[in-house]
Amino acid sequence: MSEFVVLGDEAVALGAIHGGVSSCYGYPGTPSTEIMEYLLDYSKEKGGPFASWSSNEKTALEEALGTSFAGKRAIVTMKHVGLNVAADAFMNGALLDIRGGLVIVVADDPGMHSSQNEQDTRYYADFARVPLLEPVNQQQAYDMTREAFDLSEKMGVPILLRLVTRLSHSRAAIQSSPIREENALNKADNKQDWMLLPANARRRWDSLLGRQKDMIAYSENSSVNALVMNEANRERGVITTGLGYNYYMENRGELTDNPSHLHIGVYPVPEEKIRKLAAHVKELVILEEGYPYVERLIAGLLPRDLKITGKMQNIVPLQGELTPDNVRPALGLPVRDSSVVSSMDLPGRPPQLCAGCPHDDTYRVIKEVQAELEESTVTSDIGCYALGALPPLSVPETIICMGASITAAKGSSETGLKNVMAVIGDSTFLHSGMTGLVDCVSSGTDVTIIIVDNETTAMTGGQTTILPSSRLEQVVTGIMGDGEHVITIPAHRKSHEENKVILRKELAYKGVSVIIAVRECIETARKAKKKGS
Repeated sequence: MSEFVVLGDEAVALGAIHGGVSSCYGYPGTPSTEIMEYLLDYSKEKGGPFASWSSNEKTALEEALGTSFAGKRAIVTMKHVGLNVAADAFMNGALLDIRGGLVIVVADDPGMHSSQNEQDTRYYADFARVPLLEPVNQQQAYDMTREAFDLSEKMGVPILLRLVTRLSHSRAAIQSSPIREENALNKADNKQDWMLLPANARRRWDSLLGRQKDMIAYSENSSVNALVMNEANRERGVITTGLGYNYYMENRGELTDNPSHLHIGVYPVPEEKIRKLAAHVKELVILEEGYPYVERLIAGLLPRDLKITGKMQNIVPLQGELTPDNVRPALGLPVRDSSVVSSMDLPGRPPQLCAGCPHDDTYRVIKEVQAELEESTVTSDIGCYALGALPPLSVPETIICMGASITAAKGSSETGLKNVMAVIGDSTFLHSGMTGLVDCVSSGTDVTIIIVDNETTAMTGGQTTILPSSRLEQVVTGIMGDGEHVITIPAHRKSHEENKVILRKELAYKGVSVIIAVRECIETARKAKKKGS
């Protein structure tokens, strides 16, 4: 047994390696990115397991299913919104006869530190009817990753592992367990269980429903779902999930009479343990990070006269992260003044593009050309270029989700808006922007698409894009059918006037045009220079 000091993300990666994983796939997205970065570095240094970024979360999950089909273990990593992209493969994957353990790690971001929403992955597990494991610290992140592979092979389904930002990005020591060998190559022997034709899918759905009792029994018997009863206190019981456990434990010492406590880290929820606790107390306090998932679920299981205190009553905050302080009112403890007193009047620091960013030069071209027009619309995508929506640039008018800039521009143009421009990054274009371009080409939509190509996936730390920048024009030309309106320009202020001329010309063209504005990200260029010196 060895000790490692690791991030929560790294604990998952190490758990996968020590758990016999053979293939690792993912798409960068904070707060999950460090899992794949650890796996990629390890694979490069040790010669395995296979690790690779994918075009998007859906392709990553489908590639992992291929590994599982071959009988080997696979892990897929993504942030919570990425599971929306992968949802088709995920929901169908739950019906397959998983032989090689398949673990899907999803990092939720309560508080939206770097995300466009606050969704809770536990609902996806319930939707697909597969188990979900939720660690409370780095040691559990390591242990649960290993356990998830075993559980996947035992139950024959993919297993979700849910992290949150606070765990993904905090560091602690863990104890490792002996390394397990990888599975031998052993392709699934019954191909009917891997082909979701209607007759097979109905049979597989029936099989999945039949295994629910096994999943519930696993959850009821899991040592993670620990119920600690205090027979002397029948007033209040506490249920915690995820990091709510840590925040409860930090406050417990101030409670005069410890309540009975159930922690849930393995789903489906352990219904019998919940009923036992509920029958013992007059009030249940629910501390869970994310949506009021457990709170809503148990409201239908328990007597109506039982008081349930949690997010639905807005006593536990409905949005953002839980903290040791903001759960105190639910526990009957006085509010603690945790405000930081500072003698310094610090200036506000709104997010903005880096000094010298190539996107800044491209947006200034767009902004000045816009000023010449009576009417124009600019849609944007998710990435650091979305910061162009803030002052002083204030150019984009829509930011929805990965790949939506081109399709939103298409819809805007087809309603009659004039001079419609879509801004999208190179990595995002390869993630899910290409299909939008196909739609535009198919319809002959009057739209000007500007791909801001900084030669990296910058927002998540500078990962390599799935195809090199040098091939982007070929890809676009292939979709367009010819290269007449595919123009590559330097994203640099010394080409400012020439770039304005090109943008005016393409806006005047009635049809699809694509301008690829290329210059390396200032941060990756700086890191490369430092590395070379």
